[in-house]
Amino acid sequence: MSIDTAPRTARGPVLRTERALAPDLARGAMLLIIALANVAGVVFAGEPGLDATPEGVDRGLNFLLFELVHARGYPVFAVMFGYGLVQLARRQDASGATPKQVRSVLLRRNLWLVVFGFAHAALLYYGDFLGAYGIVGIAMTLLLLRRGDRFHRIVLVLWALSAVEILVIGAMVVSGILGGSGGSAPLPSGHVDSLAAPDYVASMLDRLGEWPVHTLTVVPFIMIAWLGMWAARRRVLEEPARHRTLLTWTATLGLGVAVAGGLPAALVSAGWLHVDESAASMMLLLHGASGMFAGPGYVAVFGLIAMRANRSGPVVGALSALGQRSLSGYLFQSVAWLVLLAPFTLALGDRFGSPTVTGLIIAVAVWLTTVLIARQLDKRKQPGPAEIVLRRLTYRPRT
Repeated sequence: MSIDTAPRTARGPVLRTERALAPDLARGAMLLIIALANVAGVVFAGEPGLDATPEGVDRGLNFLLFELVHARGYPVFAVMFGYGLVQLARRQDASGATPKQVRSVLLRRNLWLVVFGFAHAALLYYGDFLGAYGIVGIAMTLLLLRRGDRFHRIVLVLWALSAVEILVIGAMVVSGILGGSGGSAPLPSGHVDSLAAPDYVASMLDRLGEWPVHTLTVVPFIMIAWLGMWAARRRVLEEPARHRTLLTWTATLGLGVAVAGGLPAALVSAGWLHVDESAASMMLLLHGASGMFAGPGYVAVFGLIAMRANRSGPVVGALSALGQRSLSGYLFQSVAWLVLLAPFTLALGDRFGSPTVTGLIIAVAVWLTTVLIARQLDKRKQPGPAEIVLRRLTYRPRT
């Protein structure tokens, strides 16, 4: 009898044939939402990006941005991040890697994400999420990954409590509207110094101060990523037909909560509802809290679409190609904002009438460019440049 004594090693990155359609489709399409949200912030040098005195078509655009875009894109990627963490670990486990080796791969990948995030913020854009993903990924690897099903049900309780919190805040907002004394306060919007800096060096110095604060404010999205982890343990997106009912309810309730919770802020941003400063602040709080429900809501929509979609079709194929290269697509956007919109470069946002309209047109054009580039790379079976670097750093040969 022979005994296999060969050492077990961690395997490399995911193969094309192993990829599920729904996650890639969601990432590729939702990069448009990220582009629309970020470009509004860049144009108005604020967070959230907001024209405080909209006129004409800008009123409707403000309304749509607050209903469907602001604080509603990043939760999708948070869900997908938690989902992908489980997928990565599962593939490593199936290859025969030891738990220690799996943990090493995950920790190395997430540590490099923190480094990517720092470089991204320092060089390009303050509103980086990569660093926060890395920190959350490290915490999830160490604290959540190897827990049992009973423990992971805690996240469902946390989401239920969040829904109750949103109902309470919503009731306070409605009470404030009905009993308020009127007013004309705009929604609160924080000024971002790096987006208004007069030159590149000044913007970089500002970003170095802004990135740590911004990263700490978004680290709590671990609860959103944890829900993605829970879904991945049940293979919800790999087997959408088996989970059709769950996906349908999640899409309906998730987007329903996000739209309803965002409505008061959207009406104020459009200038169609006038409230005092206290009510406006409460509406923005409700807007942000309800936005997290857009994450599972949007993801569920793409899970349902994937059941009927054909990956080889031109539209689905192009979007999923970008989804497979979402890190490169995300970083490409930040380069575009710096070149096209910064005050010390082309500053196109202020040159063609409405900054809102101009910014959104640029956002769509930049996103479409990434779709086309990703499609060409996919035809050549090449990953994106950022994916190549991250994979080499994560799966570097052991000597």
